[in-house]
Order: sequence, then C-alpha cells, then structure tokens
Amino acid sequence: MARLRRDHFIDLSPFRVSPAFTRLWIGSTLTGLGGQLTIVAVMLHVYDLTGDTFAVSMIAVAGLVPMIIAGLYGGMLADAFDRRVVGLLAASVTFLSTLMLAVLAWAQLETVWSLYLLSVINSAGNSIVMTTRSAIVPRLIPRELLPAAAALGGITVGIMVMAGPALAGVLVAFAGYAWTYSIDVLLMTTLFLGLWTLPSIRPEGEIVRPGLASLRDGLRFLRRAPNIRLQYILDIIAMTFGNPLALFPAVGAVLLGGGAITTGVLTASIAAGAFLSSLFSGPIGRVRHHGIGIQRAIQVFGVATVLFGLVLVAGQLGWFAPPVVDEVHANFTLIALAALTLAVTGAADNVSAIYRSTMMQAAVPDAMRGRLQGIFTVVVAGGPRLGALYVGTLATFTALWFPPLLGGFLVVGLVSLLVRLNPRFRAYDAENPVP
Repeated sequence: MARLRRDHFIDLSPFRVSPAFTRLWIGSTLTGLGGQLTIVAVMLHVYDLTGDTFAVSMIAVAGLVPMIIAGLYGGMLADAFDRRVVGLLAASVTFLSTLMLAVLAWAQLETVWSLYLLSVINSAGNSIVMTTRSAIVPRLIPRELLPAAAALGGITVGIMVMAGPALAGVLVAFAGYAWTYSIDVLLMTTLFLGLWTLPSIRPEGEIVRPGLASLRDGLRFLRRAPNIRLQYILDIIAMTFGNPLALFPAVGAVLLGGGAITTGVLTASIAAGAFLSSLFSGPIGRVRHHGIGIQRAIQVFGVATVLFGLVLVAGQLGWFAPPVVDEVHANFTLIALAALTLAVTGAADNVSAIYRSTMMQAAVPDAMRGRLQGIFTVVVAGGPRLGALYVGTLATFTALWFPPLLGGFLVVGLVSLLVRLNPRFRAYDAENPVP
C-alpha cells in the first residue's frame, strides 16, 4: 500500500539524473514566478488607466504577431547555433524590457502605449527562451524520463501561476506597480544562472542556417507528422475558446467583487489545479496512449469551462451576493465556486500539456526539435492571445458569462470530432513514438 501511494506522486528522477536540468528548472521556476507578477500587474495597470476590458485583452493581442515571429525564428536559431547562447541572449531581452517597466513606474511616466510596447518585447524575448529551453531538455535527460520532466514543468507552472498572480494582486493593492515590476527584475536574474551553467548544446544532425529554407524544412516535417499537427490544433481550440483570463479584472471589479485580489485568486486557482495534477502525476507517466490522454484531458477542460460560465451567470443573477458588490465587498461564495472550476481547468490543461510535451520531445528528431518547438511555443502562447480576443470581443457585445459558457461547449464538441476523425492519433503509443 505504501508503494502504491508513492507511485502516485511525481517522479523526481530527472533531478537525481541531471544536475544541469535541476539548475535550469530552478531558474525557470523563479523567473516564471516573477514573470507572472508582471503579467498580472500589466493587466491591472491597463485596466486602472482605461477601465476597459477590451483594452486589457488587447495587451495579449498586440504581442501575438511579434511573438509568432520570435517563436519561429527562435526555433531556427536553436537548430543552428549553441542553444545555451541563444537562450542567454533572449533572456537578456526579456530582462531589459522588465527593467524598463520598473523604471517607468518608479518615474510615474508609464502610459498605456508604453505598457503595450514593453509587453510585446517581453513576450517576444520570452517566446525564444521557451523555445530554446524546451529543445534543451531532451539533451539533459533520457527519453524515458521525459514525462517526469514534463510533470516537473507542471510544478513550475503551478508555483509561478499559483503564487505569482495572488502575490501580484496583493503587491499592486498595497505596494504599487513599481515594486511589483522591480521584484520581477530581481527574480529574473536566476534564469541567467540556470542557462549560464549549462554545457554547450549544439544541435545534432544536419544544420540549416536560419531563414526561409529552414522554416520550410520545419513546415514540411510538420505536414508529415499528423500526430504532432493534431495536438497543436487541439491546444489552439482549447486556449481560444476556454481561456477567460482577460475577463478576470472585470469579474473582480463589477461582477463578483474583490478587485485586484479576486483577479489574483482566480488566476492562481488555475495554477493550483496544475500544481496538484503534477504532484500526483505518477500514473500519468505510465500511460502509453498519449493521444487518448490528450483528448480526455481537454474534454474535461471544456466541461469545467462551461461550469465557470454558469458561476458567472449566477453572479449576474445576484445569487449569494452581499448588498453591494464592488472592489471592497465581494461575493465570496461564487468566488470560491469559480476558483474550484478554474482549478479543474488548470489540472486538465496540465495533464494535456504533459502528454503533448512528451510527444513533442520524444517523437521529433533533435535536428528538427528547435523549429518544431518554435511552432509549439507559438501555439501554446498564441492560443491564449486568440482567446483574449475572443472573450474580450464577445464580452463587450454580450455579457461576461457568455464567452466561457459558449467556449466550453465548443471545446468539447470540436475536440471530440477531430480526434474521432484521426484514428492514428488515438493509437499513438509512447513506446514507439511516431510524429
């Protein structure tokens, strides 16, 4: 019985096998925590300056094209040069953009456009860092430990998103934006330590110089990789129609109350689900049929998104509400229910991410890994930005509860249809990874 319980917990073998992976994981976790402070702070900052949910959603949309270009080009760089050097240079761009946010906030010179511009630069640099780091991991640990490494990535996401937004809400409310950005600057220095101490990691196999020929090679490979291609499509669907993050400031301000603290709590709930699902991820690593795992996880994600929409409907109807709902007086019952539904979405998305990441890193050859990771990074980061546009636009013309309610149904229906039409995806076997 004791062995059974231990088998249900996360596998820490990657830490024991690879000190380099351990240092990279620590640096990425602390840097991600600081990055979440800035993400939530910028959202709240723009909402304070404009009072407009659509303006908040446009932060993500504005960075979409630069992020796509950076992710794709970063993947080509990772397949052509030392991945350690590429990561360090991209991290420097992210660091400097965050430093400028802090400087402008301390000088009280920030504007909506400066917040947009620096967020765009930050997301572009971070896109290259994510691409390069993901391409590095399979070179640091054996293939059989990739699911465990992906689950540890879920712990990273859980820590940074669970603690980061909640801490950001408290810091913004009690210390202000300048201190919040400055703490991110301090935490970001740990990423340099994780990357700097890595050995040289040059791509294996044929090297193609960055450019259109390199990108075409990557896209040709993707056309011959139906399993990888479909997991990209499924993730875009989930993140486009099931990502209500841009609604949180307005939910905290006018629907459920609590202001910035509610925004932080709701965002942190997603990460809490991701953290718990990684903590008990032992059985996930023993599942061979990753395609089926992805399908079922995203379907659970869609159902939980529908339930979150229903909680917002209850808020609109005034259920359990105090006499006044504003930034000081909150509907604690519905906030708790909303947080619970969002925790389920975080857990389901993390399980899907473990399978998707493992499939990517195991089935794609090293010579193509950077470019495919570049496309993967664009999908992972681009989907939520499309989701921000979806919820921001739809909420502007309807109500705050309508985008997640409709979106959850769309996620369940579209994922079920596409997987049913692709039997090779359902048959994917981790013991014989085929892209």
